[in-house]
Amino acid sequence: MSPSGPPDPGEPAAAEPAAAEPGSPQSPVLARRLDPDLAVSASASASAAPTPTLPLPVIDTKRYRWMIGMFGIVFVLIISVYQFATNGVGTTGVAPGKPLHPFAAPLAGSTLNGDANLKPPCSPAHHDPRALNICLMVQRAPLALAFFAIGSDDCKRQVDTMQALSRRYPAGEVQFAAVAVGAGHAETRSLVRSRGWTIPIAYDADGAVQSLYGVQICPMVELAYQGGIVKDRLIGNHWLTSDALAARVRALIGR
Repeated sequence: MSPSGPPDPGEPAAAEPAAAEPGSPQSPVLARRLDPDLAVSASASASAAPTPTLPLPVIDTKRYRWMIGMFGIVFVLIISVYQFATNGVGTTGVAPGKPLHPFAAPLAGSTLNGDANLKPPCSPAHHDPRALNICLMVQRAPLALAFFAIGSDDCKRQVDTMQALSRRYPAGEVQFAAVAVGAGHAETRSLVRSRGWTIPIAYDADGAVQSLYGVQICPMVELAYQGGIVKDRLIGNHWLTSDALAARVRALIGR
C-alpha cells in the first residue's frame, strides 16, 4: 500500500496517539492553566514536608481561679457596704430616737386566736382587750417591751427579770410587756402559767411582729418613753440581771 493511497479495509487502522491525562505533566490544558511559577511536579508534591502545627496556648487556670475568688470577695464587700449604708449598724429592733412600730398581738392568757395586726386601731373604743396593742400602751405610760423565743432559756430569764421589776413600780408609772415570736397560742399560754408571769404576754404565731421589728437576737428589750419614742434598745445577756435593767428603767421614767 502506497502512502498516498486509501487504507486497505482489511488492514487494521494505525493506533492514534493516546491523549494526555488531564492531570499529567504532559497535559497541554494543565500547562496552559497553571502559573509556571506555581507548577510543581507530582514527585515534588509528594516529597513536600508536612505543614508544621503550632503549639496550643497554655491557659493559667490558677490565675483565673484567683481572679474569680477576688471578684467574689469584692461582691460580698459591696453588698455589706450597701446594707450598712441602708440599715445602719445592725438591723435588730428599733433604734433610739425612733418610734415603736404599732401592732396588736393576741394575749396568751386570753381566748383570742389568730395572727398579729400590724395596723391596729389606736383608739380604746375600737380595741379588743384580748390583744396587746402597743399604740394604746405608749399613750398611757413609758413601756419596757421584750421579744423572746420560748425555746431559749436566756430569753425566758429576761421575761422573769421584767416580771420581778414590775413589782417595784406602782401601776401607771411604767409598763412591762413581752411578745413570744414565732410561737403559738397553746404553747405560749402553757409557758406563761408555768413561769407565773402576770405582765402582758402576747404571741406572734406567724412571725409578723418578729419581721416588723427585725428580731434576730434575744434577749432584746425596747425601752420607750410615753408616746412611743425609743430611749434604749437593750440586746444581750447583760440585761438579764435586775440591777442592770432597773438602772435603765429608772432613767426612762426620770428617777
